[in-house]
Amino acid sequence: LYPLLNRLKNAEILAYKWMESTSGPPRKYFRLTDKGRVFYSLLEMTWNELSNGVEAVTQKTNQESNNEAK
Repeated sequence: LYPLLNRLKNAEILAYKWMESTSGPPRKYFRLTDKGRVFYSLLEMTWNELSNGVEAVTQKTNQESNNEAK
């Protein structure tokens, strides 16, 4: 997980800050940057397109199977 978080930080999609912890060592807290929010929006749109495409194909396949069974 940390190598991925580091790559996203290097790509300026994430930023982090260190915070002291009451139970253990300091911790990194990550947040989306403005660039990260744009990236996330594009990723979400792409996911929705893919999901809708898979759903359309699945429904078409199910309808064809139901028609053949009749």
